[in-house]
Amino acid sequence: MLLHGIFVLVTTPFYPDGSLYWRKLEHNVARYSRSPLAGIVVLESSGETALLSDQERRDVLKCARAVTTPEKVLLAGTGRESALETLRLTEYAAELGYDAALVISPGLYRSQMKLPGNLLAFYRFVADRSPVPIVMQNAPSFAGYDLAPQVVLELAAHPNIIGILEPGEANEEVPFLLEHTRGIKRTIPVTQDFQALTPRMLEAAAAQAATGAVVPTEVLMPSSSAVVVTTGLKTREKEVGFQILAGAARNLYAALRSGAVGGMAAFASAAPTAVYEVYAAWKDGDHKLAQEKQERITVAAARIAGELGVPGIKYACDLNGYYGGPVRLPLLPLTAEVKREVELLMKDIRN
Repeated sequence: MLLHGIFVLVTTPFYPDGSLYWRKLEHNVARYSRSPLAGIVVLESSGETALLSDQERRDVLKCARAVTTPEKVLLAGTGRESALETLRLTEYAAELGYDAALVISPGLYRSQMKLPGNLLAFYRFVADRSPVPIVMQNAPSFAGYDLAPQVVLELAAHPNIIGILEPGEANEEVPFLLEHTRGIKRTIPVTQDFQALTPRMLEAAAAQAATGAVVPTEVLMPSSSAVVVTTGLKTREKEVGFQILAGAARNLYAALRSGAVGGMAAFASAAPTAVYEVYAAWKDGDHKLAQEKQERITVAAARIAGELGVPGIKYACDLNGYYGGPVRLPLLPLTAEVKREVELLMKDIRN
């Protein structure tokens, strides 16, 4: 699966009493689906995943999947302390039609997990059995340790591990990982304009064809010998390497210049267009504009997503047309003073 572009880390909406607010989850995901984002990540830590029951996690995955357009790459955050529970949730996400799983490193038994053998066994157990590709998540702020580069390099060779989400402060590791994974090449199907091709896109095209709708011949005519028509869609193949993604919007441009192919950012849940504009300018080779777009969001992203966390992200969502709403205990809402600070930071960041 192609992971190039910006992915939003979806928050989980609640009513004031703490119950799940399904209509607002649908509202947010539907809006993200109409944005220029490459994809949507459900049940990452920004979604208060640790505060959800097992059934709630499954219900959230199901709800988000139902309203996501086929063109958006869908990732499920399935990492748990247990390798077996991680696999079970990954298999459920695959049954729903998710394209890949984002698996955070376990952190409860961190002294043991710092031993390379434990982590290698954890990820290999899941990747060997998972029906969808695995993206590792290096999250030292949650796990309590850093995924050692040598461990990442060993796992990068696994045929079902396609990339890693690195924390915002790890840009110096990106060139090292790229240099030592250059030999990893995988050929994957993409659209004719080199965008991600999801199985849900093929299913939608097949469903349309089954209705008997007449598609003009010129629409299905391949534009070159490299393009083929697959279930009514023009597709081609693209060679990709081990894909590294930035984990924070506050220094996205630096990560892209270091070799990251995109980012998965919590701040994008409140300002998806503003974050995407950094990537778009970099992709176009306009580094001056990319730097300007980065400077526009750096302070806000660092304070809101990096320091205030989920309560800050949710309040920023409320200010920008998305539903943030309350957090679940033990998290507490922002004070009035901090809310005013967030309002000032988001004043000039609008979709």
